[in-house]
Amino acid sequence: MIKLTGWFGPYINIFLRIIYLLLIYAILRIGFYWINITQFPGISTAELMKMMAGGIRFDIVALFYLNILYILLYALPLPFKYNLGFQKFCKILFVTTNALGIGANLIDFAYFPFTLKRTTGTVFSQFSNEDNLFSLFFDFLLDYWYLLIVFVLIVWGLWRSYDWIKLVKAKSLGWQFYASQTLGLLLVAFLFIGGVRGGWAHSTRPITLSNAGDYVKSPEEMNIVLNTPFSILKTLRAFKLKEVNYFSEADLNAQYPVIHQPKDSAEFKKLNVVFLILESFAKEHIGAFNKDLEGGTYKGYTPFLDSLITESYSFTRSYANGRKSIDALPSVITGIPSIGEPFVLSIYSGNKTTSIAKLLGDKGYETAFFHGAPNGSMGFSAYMQLAGIKHYFGKNEYNNDADFDGIWGIWDEPFMQYMANEMDHFKEPFFSSFFSLSSHHPFKVPEKYAGKFPKGKLPLHEPLGYADFALKQFFETAKTKPWFKNTLFVICADHASMSYFEEYHTLPNSFAIPIIFYYPGGELKGSSDKLVQQIDIMPTVLNYLEYDKPYFAFGFDAFSEDRNNFVVSNMGGSYNFFLGDYFMTYDSREVTSLFNLKTDKLLKTNLKGKEHQIEGPMLERLKGFIQQYNDRMIHNKLTAE
Repeated sequence: MIKLTGWFGPYINIFLRIIYLLLIYAILRIGFYWINITQFPGISTAELMKMMAGGIRFDIVALFYLNILYILLYALPLPFKYNLGFQKFCKILFVTTNALGIGANLIDFAYFPFTLKRTTGTVFSQFSNEDNLFSLFFDFLLDYWYLLIVFVLIVWGLWRSYDWIKLVKAKSLGWQFYASQTLGLLLVAFLFIGGVRGGWAHSTRPITLSNAGDYVKSPEEMNIVLNTPFSILKTLRAFKLKEVNYFSEADLNAQYPVIHQPKDSAEFKKLNVVFLILESFAKEHIGAFNKDLEGGTYKGYTPFLDSLITESYSFTRSYANGRKSIDALPSVITGIPSIGEPFVLSIYSGNKTTSIAKLLGDKGYETAFFHGAPNGSMGFSAYMQLAGIKHYFGKNEYNNDADFDGIWGIWDEPFMQYMANEMDHFKEPFFSSFFSLSSHHPFKVPEKYAGKFPKGKLPLHEPLGYADFALKQFFETAKTKPWFKNTLFVICADHASMSYFEEYHTLPNSFAIPIIFYYPGGELKGSSDKLVQQIDIMPTVLNYLEYDKPYFAFGFDAFSEDRNNFVVSNMGGSYNFFLGDYFMTYDSREVTSLFNLKTDKLLKTNLKGKEHQIEGPMLERLKGFIQQYNDRMIHNKLTAE
């Protein structure tokens, strides 16, 4: 028996019990893997150990949430915690709440082979209409009686072992007691917040299912890293797609095919591919796309990008598929837009997917991602693992805090130089992607460039000028490299941002971004008014390279002659849909607005119900997207296999 005396005894009690539970969860993780080992072929011992270590982060979150009341009761600086009756109540509370977590984990020992994913919060709605829940549960216990025995043994052991730790009342309950335990409470609060978020850095997003991708090489292996209570708790209020059946499967695939077939004459071209995703580079801020603003005198804030556009192929009607940075990467690299909530944060993030990186990697490409933020920021490193990108270069790899901006990461200019030089070490052909960060709040530039770039009309404009300058310096260096002329560069923004001009205060233009293709070794130049979106980038590049195998993507080839493609996004459950010259919104029940963007740029005249010959076909196309998207997400059909 461990007797905890002194003022800090209650906090040591919390610590020891969490450590004990972490050990139980580690054993349960090994059991889950062992029971379902046929679902996870080819995992080495080293890989399993990495998953076990990574799983601790998710176990801490689950255990903190499950034991939040227990932790609070022992952390409060109150003397009643030493009473025998109180401690008996806490024992019952501790064992009961943790029995629920242990039971949830054990259920997935048996349930996983049927769903191929950890149970999520949708389980409650899934069985909400069942009248025979009791009989289903009874049948489950009969079929998996051995799991019931394991459950009883673990809970019995938890009950018996609870008394191994005994809290002894402090000798003095004076002001020193309250002062020391107040400090203990603050420490517990600090550790609790960091534990449930997955870290304390301001750039760290609260940990979610997709973060398990940091520790695995394929999405299905995320289920080893995760635990079931975490999966349930993190998805209790998750956005859940609903199955719809507007069209037969044959009609749906004829109207909107998402399996892209190669041309009969396809002969794969091994060009290097570099994606440059620029933070907040909305179309409004680029002079080359806004020659009619301010009476034709508007120059924008990106002089280098303006000059590069003249040497590239660009689109005057190009849009983001989301409003956040975390929406952009799946759209651009995987061809999957976010609907309802970011794909990488959704309950579908563990679905088996493909990506341009995986497809090119299978062709022998070296693959890499560059982002100057601390590794793990925004969940990017986890997503890159799932996208099949082999090398991640972040602030850790850069390893020079002299170029740290103090908030987000390494300034764009030095980090892009680092990227250009690192790519010298890649064996060609290679795929590389970069995500900038300097054109972000709090809108600063390095001190040595103070006054160099126009302040503009918005706080964003000065750092945009700096980011554009960093882009220029990157290309100046890239031109000296042997791989430069054999590289297809794709430049786009992650999302639009704050706007100044009235023309950009509209809903459709709040998604307007540049999408630019630059191939210095070829004749890829020009401009088009064809509708293009981020999810079109992957199929456009693959088709340009004459990729010779079928692949999955929700987007279209922007270089094809077919002009019947559309643009789609979703905000708060409402769809935004572009087709031809028209823009429509749909709230999943009815069309809420319809505008002609060619004749009504400021959206003054709502044509809803007035142009049925336009509204009807647009709604049909949108419903085709909704059915295809929902079906593919729900049934885990995001590959060409």
